[in-house]
Amino acid sequence: MVNIYNEHLDKNAANFEQLSPLSFIRRAALLYPGAEAIVHGEQRRSWREMYERCVRMASALAKLGIGEGDTVAVMLPNIPEMFEAHFFVPMTGAVLNAINTRLDAGTVAFILDHAEAKVLFTDREFSAVVAEALQLTERELLVVDVEDPLWTEGERVGSQTFDELLATGEEDFNWQLPADEWHAISLNYTSGTTGNPKGVVYHHRGAYLNAVNNAITWEMGMHPRYLWTLPMFHCNGWCFPWTLAAVVGTTVCLRHVREDRIYDAFREQGVSHFCGAPVVLNTLLNAPAEVKAGVPSGIKVMTAGAAPPAAVIQGMEALGFHVTQVYGLTETYGPMVVSAWKDEWNERSADDRAALKARQGISSVLAGAMMVADPDTLDPVPWDGQTQGEVFMRGNIVMKGYLKNPATTAEAFAGGWFHSGDLAVCHPDGYIQIKDRSKDIIISGGENISSIEVEDTLFKHPAILEAAVVAKSDEKWGEHPCAFVSVKPGESLTEEEVIAWCREHLARFKVPRTVIFGPLSKTSTGKVQKYLLREIAEAHQA
Repeated sequence: MVNIYNEHLDKNAANFEQLSPLSFIRRAALLYPGAEAIVHGEQRRSWREMYERCVRMASALAKLGIGEGDTVAVMLPNIPEMFEAHFFVPMTGAVLNAINTRLDAGTVAFILDHAEAKVLFTDREFSAVVAEALQLTERELLVVDVEDPLWTEGERVGSQTFDELLATGEEDFNWQLPADEWHAISLNYTSGTTGNPKGVVYHHRGAYLNAVNNAITWEMGMHPRYLWTLPMFHCNGWCFPWTLAAVVGTTVCLRHVREDRIYDAFREQGVSHFCGAPVVLNTLLNAPAEVKAGVPSGIKVMTAGAAPPAAVIQGMEALGFHVTQVYGLTETYGPMVVSAWKDEWNERSADDRAALKARQGISSVLAGAMMVADPDTLDPVPWDGQTQGEVFMRGNIVMKGYLKNPATTAEAFAGGWFHSGDLAVCHPDGYIQIKDRSKDIIISGGENISSIEVEDTLFKHPAILEAAVVAKSDEKWGEHPCAFVSVKPGESLTEEEVIAWCREHLARFKVPRTVIFGPLSKTSTGKVQKYLLREIAEAHQA
């Protein structure tokens, strides 16, 4: 039987366009040319000015032979050129590789080699690491120095500056949307806490959809003023550079994440939105009172990266911030699950509201599907808030795969779902709650203990600044919880006091038997390095 809806109804130039976030910047520059796009110190650029710079730089790169399938690396802080790179690199058909600015030279060299980078844009602040990495890499690549007026230390390591290269470009460069939305747009490396980092490949379609997804999920509206506390190298800033082009927002750059500078921006720049890991929120929450004074209420903050303690969310909301928690991984373009708020929860107590917001939530609008299931059978767990399973995702904002790593890609996608490695429960309302990474669960006397639950309890102690919990070998129980605690300035705690607090709030088998005081080792994106803490715990003598 002939399907009449397939007859003479073909895709053509009038009714079909490949999805790409590059379409957003073209629209912003055409329809809102005078709208403010960039704030950086005394610098101000409109969307038309930024678009013209991106087109000119794309032309300059194209003249050098950069095109489809090439990799252009950047090692930059949150400055205007970092924002612009999210547009001018893919305008050439090339792939943007934003390198973590906190990595060591050996890892940077590995990434440049593995990604086969042809160009590297860098900043004087990282010149020592970059210079060493260039000695270690096997590649010959063009190195371009970005000269930021707010940072004059360090040496130039490139053969030319950003402005010198920009001057070689043409303003009428005829860039095109990708011929296929499945083409790669960016390459992001995992943090690589064990072995070499893996290269996660994003495509234009996914970047487009997650950019729009961010705007819908967060109800951003048009012309928000977004402060960059989240590193743009991290999952391409959760795709927010492209989101801001879609909603014609203003990028307020912040070169370094310091609580005084963040609060200054809140007061002086009309900031409406910002993102940050729980460690950033905790830093803001515990800033001196004089630093926090006069902060406007109603600023929206999106947090993810680790399960934020309910006490941190409650504290931020008490300061007047509106907190939204999201959940995702590098492999899902950043946020894919959102703790969407329901009006019927408004009348709940502050403690209850914070606990509800601390859940990871439900699939965001354009995310696709998500489930908590048995990792062996892929059978979904009951929605009882008790039965644990692994979080699985599928949809348009799941990565293409791992670069040059077919075996690991196949393993990650086994059964037609992306395997997150995170353990969670699903509540009766369909909201999921992360309980642990599969490798971080503590099994004591045959009982599973969620390190996140114990950490959440520790964070509620008024003297505790940060906390993390890992497994420590135990001759009798197999493992027991070992708590790492840092104390707020001016406060003091003993191991006995910490244990007594936990006994008051937790089942006895979940109470830490060992407490170690001191700063917590973190990754470059603010995640606690539990593998290092486990080593310290094993070596610790009570």
